[in-house]
Amino acid sequence: MIIGIGVDLVDIPRFQRSIERTPKLMTRLFTASEQTLKPHSLAARYAAKEALIKALGGSEGVHWTDIEVASEPSGRPVFALSGETAATVASRGIATVHLSLSHDAGLATAYVIAESAS
Repeated sequence: MIIGIGVDLVDIPRFQRSIERTPKLMTRLFTASEQTLKPHSLAARYAAKEALIKALGGSEGVHWTDIEVASEPSGRPVFALSGETAATVASRGIATVHLSLSHDAGLATAYVIAESAS
């Protein structure tokens, strides 16, 4: 059963300017492995984290660096959750989190569906 759905859209140039103005955002928002990525990939991951928070119904118990967007060998994006965020997701009865990312024409978007086991 679907527990929540989230979507987010990020203007890539605006996002890049924000990161340049406030470099500390990199360590507040992204894991060490994510910080090595190009701006369009970072913007898509930021959108993914925002979409996850929306699918969860709020940010209580969620920490940005507990959410990493990784890739399967096929290239499919997946969440790698850890810490309090992983515990929060599990406590809400969520067994599976689906993620889709895209970026084009200066925009990055993410779509998340959170499902329970039953």
